[in-house]
Amino acid sequence: MLQQPFYNPRKSYEENFADGPFGEFANNKVIDRGDRQPQHNFLGHQLYLPLGIPAGPLLNSNFIKAAFSKGFDICTYKTVRTRAHPCHQHPNILAVKIKQDLTLEKAKQPLVANNDYTQPLSITNSFGVPSAEPDSWQVDMQQASEYASKGQVLVGSFQGTRGKGETEQDLVEDYVLGARLTKEAGAKILEANLSCPNEGKAKLLCFDIPLVARLAQAMKNQVGNTPLLLKLAYFESDHELQQLVETAGKVVDGFVAINTISAQVVDKNGNQALPGEGRAISGVCGAGIKWAGLEMVKRLKRLRSQLNLNYAVVGVGGVMTTEDYQEYQQLGPDAVMSATGAMWNPNLAQEVWQMQNNIN
Repeated sequence: MLQQPFYNPRKSYEENFADGPFGEFANNKVIDRGDRQPQHNFLGHQLYLPLGIPAGPLLNSNFIKAAFSKGFDICTYKTVRTRAHPCHQHPNILAVKIKQDLTLEKAKQPLVANNDYTQPLSITNSFGVPSAEPDSWQVDMQQASEYASKGQVLVGSFQGTRGKGETEQDLVEDYVLGARLTKEAGAKILEANLSCPNEGKAKLLCFDIPLVARLAQAMKNQVGNTPLLLKLAYFESDHELQQLVETAGKVVDGFVAINTISAQVVDKNGNQALPGEGRAISGVCGAGIKWAGLEMVKRLKRLRSQLNLNYAVVGVGGVMTTEDYQEYQQLGPDAVMSATGAMWNPNLAQEVWQMQNNIN
């Protein structure tokens, strides 16, 4: 059953940032681990549960604190930038009506969206990757890192920004700066977001393989032994995915996949559902994209073995229930993350914990 989400889609981003989280995330109840000890190794960190929340809904340290308390042991601080960046205007989240999987063919057709959040739940989110200035978010991220208890770890997500008139090298240097600032802010694992920014020569930066190669090497040179993950979109082409893995898999410490599947989102009358220029198409996540997340885990694991590499694989997409988590786990990823599922079921991690430990 869907509960009150910890991010309220009927409020603005700014209101959520200031007043959230909401619902169960606001009640300060902490998951009980009993006398059990962390058993899962994730990039050198021992975790109780290899389940977390990816970049997106955890806006600040208040959200991070609540997520750790609820048993999500890998919490990702929402993607930050090296300069302030505004959020798209409200609304930023709408329910999307999809029958079964959101295949790539279905994503070529307009999807109807509204405020009726029902199961099976898929949503569109359109924020524009907002960010405060580093002087602000570094302090808050440091606080968030201190909320990680035994068996938990904070991931800091960041991205570069290429301003008007700036070069590709400027973008590389901005990603490197973002990596440094995020590490300085206390994040134990870093995640470079390559799945949102329209900065590459292709539609998304992660499809610009030569640029990814430059970024991966430059960022890793900066952060040294601190684990570095790359956040990816769904790759339709096996050849392109193999190129990316061959290029970056020897350099970075892991891949997180997927983010969303892009589609045109309209209201019941066929008009653009999200107001503003450049928002006719937005990312869709939730139940409809589980197939794509599962498939990317399979392919990334296959390539890891085939190319004799040693990177971590983090599966994301459509993890709404304990059964969805199990379906991912059967594929053997290093970790699993849930955004939409965790938002509307704040007890998801506790349910997974109880299932795995046979607790009634």
